[in-house]
Amino acid sequence: MLFAFDCDGVLVDSEIIAAEVDAEILTRIGYPVTVEDVSRRFAGLTSKSIFELVEAELGHPVPADVLDEQRRELDKRLARDLKSVPGADAILDVIDGPRCVCSNSSTERLRISLEKTGLYDRFKPYIYSAVEVGTKEPKPSPNVYRHAAKAFDIEPREMLVIEDSVFGVTAAKAAGARVVGFTGASHTWPGHADLLTDAGAETVIKRFADLPRVAEALMAWAGMAE
Repeated sequence: MLFAFDCDGVLVDSEIIAAEVDAEILTRIGYPVTVEDVSRRFAGLTSKSIFELVEAELGHPVPADVLDEQRRELDKRLARDLKSVPGADAILDVIDGPRCVCSNSSTERLRISLEKTGLYDRFKPYIYSAVEVGTKEPKPSPNVYRHAAKAFDIEPREMLVIEDSVFGVTAAKAAGARVVGFTGASHTWPGHADLLTDAGAETVIKRFADLPRVAEALMAWAGMAE
């Protein structure tokens, strides 16, 4: 079984930082929103997609330089504050099988985030940016998960995806993968697990320590256990 990890909010605790930056900037430009609401509504989307949704709700474009400002501020705070999600490093010593990263972030952002948290060498070169592989469509498109399955020459059902967002779960399910929802990062909120389940996650965990047991059960249910 291939273990396919989302990055932001699964391996690295970046979603809370991104939500804080987005809430500050969106509120300032006339779209008042809380950090929790940003996490609830937009976690898992690219920054470009978030601002497109905001523009549609506002009924007018946001200032042209806002997206660049958001990226600069996010890069600064990630460089200063980013940490791995508790248990992310340790679980890689435990799971038995190939692994990869499938994310909406750019390859450069993934490299920076994973290097800062000491995880880059544990996945390279199997680190895939949805907007740079296959059809270059971000989640909720299944593009990046289909690409990973093809790269490892497996059927999607032989892939176990770990996702923290509704958009990511949707993408993985559309690709035909098995999906475990994850709520162990700092941006989780009441009802988070229910939303992941509703999107198609077969179960939800909040501790990486539970992943091997869940993976074994899912493999047995699928008839893939040795």
